[in-house]
Amino acid sequence: MNDFRVDDSALLGLLLVTGERIAARLEAALTDQGLSLAKMNVLGHLVDAGEPLPLGQLAERIQCVKSNVTQLVDRLEGDGLVRRVPDPHDRRSVFAAITDEGRKRYEAAGRARVRAEQELLQGLPEEARQQLSGLLQRLERRAALV
Repeated sequence: MNDFRVDDSALLGLLLVTGERIAARLEAALTDQGLSLAKMNVLGHLVDAGEPLPLGQLAERIQCVKSNVTQLVDRLEGDGLVRRVPDPHDRRSVFAAITDEGRKRYEAAGRARVRAEQELLQGLPEEARQQLSGLLQRLERRAALV
């Protein structure tokens, strides 16, 4: 039996650092398309919806405050990837609609992201991936309770 005890703080610190490094690698993979993970997330929800979404509903879907979504949509609109569409039923409300260029860049960024994910995980056998997934799910559920 192994008497070695893992230091809880060191383990969680390693998990945080690893998460930050993974996010940085994925962000870097998207730079050729001029996207970030946050922008890609917004575009993904617009693609999945298949229709323009009110900014408030978009904020709920990406689980952030409406002011953050407004800023993201501002930047995406400036890049020509999203356009604002007035709500025909409520003049106070605005919808976000993905443009053809937004869809094209989203798809290209998706391919780049998949390649980066595969590179990150290539040294991990399938059994280890499944075990890691299970452990992280348990940890995530525990963190949600606290």
